[in-house]
Amino acid sequence: MMRQITAHTKLAALLGNPVGHSVSPILHNRLSELLDADMAYAAFPVEENALGDALRGAWALGFSGMNVTVPHKRAVMEFLKEVDEDALRIGAVNTIVRREDGFYGYNTDMPGLYRAVMEEGIRLNDAKAIVLGAGGASRACTHMLGKYGAAEVFVLNRSLEKAEALVKELAGLYPETKWSALPIGAWETLPGEGYLCFQATSVGLSPNTEVSPIEEEAFYDRLRFAFDCIFNPVETKFMKYAKKAGAKTANGLKMLLYQGILAYELWTGLTVPEEITGQVLTSLKEAMGLS
Repeated sequence: MMRQITAHTKLAALLGNPVGHSVSPILHNRLSELLDADMAYAAFPVEENALGDALRGAWALGFSGMNVTVPHKRAVMEFLKEVDEDALRIGAVNTIVRREDGFYGYNTDMPGLYRAVMEEGIRLNDAKAIVLGAGGASRACTHMLGKYGAAEVFVLNRSLEKAEALVKELAGLYPETKWSALPIGAWETLPGEGYLCFQATSVGLSPNTEVSPIEEEAFYDRLRFAFDCIFNPVETKFMKYAKKAGAKTANGLKMLLYQGILAYELWTGLTVPEEITGQVLTSLKEAMGLS
């Protein structure tokens, strides 16, 4: 039976542009259904010049919280009462929580990624890692590696200048990790093997599934773990190459799931038990045709 929205229903939403492809409403409304929580979640396309108006409107309407996606993750910070330390470091907010005196900003992408990686049995402390890409998704990956004590991280990107700018920023925040930037075509200069590799570009995303950021199979011999932030397709060409080379692989679906659960817990004060987490994951897979 469909839950009825009343004057007592707590409201949450996704703000971004575009949002039509998002599965966040499925994730959060399924959580409310399973937890018997009176909360409803919707997605709203918001133009960049209307972001402040959207936040003020959400406050006036009593919204409990919001998720924020591209292109607003950085711009939204100026409209918030306070921003969590991790979100400040990462330079992006993806979750907003209502407090008595205003909206507060958090980043659940990075801890969501960390939980997904930990479930694969991967140790980050003292690890050496490669991050492919220097955009938004790579920020979650690199900040996670710095926060949890990776020994050495190489950021590979088509634009070396962008990778160098990111590495300079990270070196100031996490000085105990050794940071290096390389053009993506210079992977052969990477020393040794046994790397954790995080694929944080959009290369290989459906429908363009027959490409990988690095096509040379010799690259994958250097990896022991390959994580692709993409989750559609379930197994990207990047992951296929890595699996063929003997590396453990994982996609970004659980990162999506866990960042959403962390946001939901911040809004409601509830704790989502493992059995419900599994049911929501199943619902996401079914909705995306991934089951």
